[in-house]
Amino acid sequence: MRDDDKERPLGAAELGAELGERATLVQFSSAFCAPCRATRRVLGEVSGLVPGVAHVEIDAEAQLHLVRALGIVRTPTVLVLDADGRIVRRATGQPRKADVIAALGQAVRTPAPGG
Repeated sequence: MRDDDKERPLGAAELGAELGERATLVQFSSAFCAPCRATRRVLGEVSGLVPGVAHVEIDAEAQLHLVRALGIVRTPTVLVLDADGRIVRRATGQPRKADVIAALGQAVRTPAPGG
């Protein structure tokens, strides 16, 4: 994860979907990416298990401005956002369910500014 990611909160307008109450799993995918389908399944399962967590999938080819702004270089790339839309973790490739759950733990524990 790059340091400037922490300074770049993402919101519903950029993502095309509402943020989760506690955290958001943002997946950048492309049409012919086999690991993207498996990643979609894993993130969907995790977001279904953990209350307040949303899963947002973004078509990288359709959102090139966002891909460039965030430095996404391959699919799948998963960003874990805290409740305020700050990126707390970034990973490329197909994630393991346990790793996603651990990353969510970090996102949920991150204290809000001033609180």
